[in-house]
Amino acid sequence: MVKENSGKNKYTCNEYREEMILAALQRRLQQNNLSEEEKTRVLQEIAELEKKMGL
Repeated sequence: MVKENSGKNKYTCNEYREEMILAALQRRLQQNNLSEEEKTRVLQEIAELEKKMGL
């Protein structure tokens, strides 16, 4: 996700960090060796992060 920079809104290090964490969680979800419990936990983390990011 790339945010537009409209002058006043700066793209921060924290936003970049959140995006990288989200990408890593999404990649992890694609792994075939995850247990159902781990999949559920990763999905929950993704949902919480997306909510925090306003997605």
